[in-house]
Amino acid sequence: MVQLTQTAILSTAYLPNVRYISKLLLHKQSVIDIYETYQKQSYRNRCTIYGANGPQQLTIPVIKTNGNHTLCKDILIEYETNWQHVHWMAIVSAYGHSPFFEIFEDELAHLFEKKEKFLIDFNLKILRQIQESMGTDFNIGFSQHFIMPADESYDFRNSIHPKERLNKPDKYFKPVNYFQVFSEKFGHQPNLSFIDLMFNEGPQAIDICRQMCWL
Repeated sequence: MVQLTQTAILSTAYLPNVRYISKLLLHKQSVIDIYETYQKQSYRNRCTIYGANGPQQLTIPVIKTNGNHTLCKDILIEYETNWQHVHWMAIVSAYGHSPFFEIFEDELAHLFEKKEKFLIDFNLKILRQIQESMGTDFNIGFSQHFIMPADESYDFRNSIHPKERLNKPDKYFKPVNYFQVFSEKFGHQPNLSFIDLMFNEGPQAIDICRQMCWL
């Protein structure tokens, strides 16, 4: 697969979606901007999975230590509610009968047992686990300062977004259909959390994700 030499600029993301992972595959290097101001209602602390009732959002409760001016690196995870158990049970309910759930179950379950202090640390642990489970390598770095917007073609901090009006077109990403447990009820749902692709397609998930990278 041919890779782009330009560095992809990304936000941190919880159980990142397929498009996000495609950037880690398409670009030789990616940088996660942890000095950007945290944005609520974004993929930074939420993801979408495919449950028995259709697409389902999971959101991590967070604490903004400096109000609306809090940098992503300073966002704390809140544990007043047992959201880890709720999220994992939702994942089990959604994918317990998927073809590869039993293979990857233990590799992901432990991520929801330890209480990480910072959101960026928890999100990075998930990325590293996906990388290990898929037997691939993501060349990821953290920013040392806020990255000023430059070439929007490779800056995905605000264009990979759960809100349709903010989710900008991407000429380098073309979703392809793959097996999904509940597709007969609700049809194929594109660009969900990468774990949807992983649990349904197993070791082929990375190759399928590469097929979605267009040059």
